[in-house]
Amino acid sequence: MRELNSGRRAAASGQTKSVVVFLHGYGADGNDLLGLADPLAEHMPDTVFVAPDAPEKCVNNPMGYQWFPIPWLDGSSEAAAAASMAQSAEDLNAFLDKVIADEGITPAQLLLLGFSQGTMMSLHVAPRRDEAFAGVVGFSGRLLQPETLEAELKSKMPVLLIHGDQDEVVPPQSLNEAGNALQAAGFEVYAHVSKGTGHGIAPDGLSVALAFMRDRLPG
Repeated sequence: MRELNSGRRAAASGQTKSVVVFLHGYGADGNDLLGLADPLAEHMPDTVFVAPDAPEKCVNNPMGYQWFPIPWLDGSSEAAAAASMAQSAEDLNAFLDKVIADEGITPAQLLLLGFSQGTMMSLHVAPRRDEAFAGVVGFSGRLLQPETLEAELKSKMPVLLIHGDQDEVVPPQSLNEAGNALQAAGFEVYAHVSKGTGHGIAPDGLSVALAFMRDRLPG
């Protein structure tokens, strides 16, 4: 098991009622998303924000990290990518268990917010845990291994999918594909398309995510 390094922003009120865990994309690090805590904390004063670094150095960007290699970008094999993802899922689950214990919360007080590869990890890990999280917010990602979802499903939570209609990295139709598979498995799914947005987080998408999180997290 690989221990994940992480950054943390304490609850602005000093009282922890919920936790948001940011999962960054390929080639980035936890700090890449932890900056979102600044605009969000004003509206979520009782929320702690945590952002781990993925466990592997990124092949294409040694200054950043990856949850798993991407064959068409770095020349890795499909088998290596699948094995890496499985190991990262174990690492992430151990990290989330530690966050829950350290912050003194229940799984229902924790929400995952992912971007790109971080969304892929969020949508893979959360449904396979024994207890449901408060929700998952996924920006610019996709659902990996949809064919195994129903067989491996252990818990369901509301899911918000957000995607830019000009995304040049992860095709915009990935939102519909993920949403349809999740709905078929019994998830409550919400979606938002950011007009004129590429592979990134636009202000309108962040506002939708904020409303979703405030509705589903205590405090």
